[in-house]
Amino acid sequence: QVQLVESGGGLVQPGGSLRLSCTASGTIFNINDMAWYRQAPGKQRELVAAVSTRNYKDYADSVKGRFTIVRDNAKSTVYLQMNNLKPEDTAVYYCNDRDLDEWGQGTLVTVSS
Repeated sequence: QVQLVESGGGLVQPGGSLRLSCTASGTIFNINDMAWYRQAPGKQRELVAAVSTRNYKDYADSVKGRFTIVRDNAKSTVYLQMNNLKPEDTAVYYCNDRDLDEWGQGTLVTVSS
């Protein structure tokens, strides 16, 4: 059974940073493409960043230059480093295994002064 467990969310002031982590179990992590999505209140879930098995990375325009996705195959973990956070980044962030279409439970990020 595949499990994705996210952590690292919380409350941060505008301009601050957070690092989200997603650790996978029950799967061969290094053969799957991974991604982070987010869903803000009243909005549809959107892709934030993705990383392929060959470490090709893609980002939403709204986070380019501020967010970085990193995968550590040895730890079966994908990270999302978020810098210069803005109030509009407030959302529940979800980890996604794109090949298996599995999702984590989500972690809440709130950017507010």
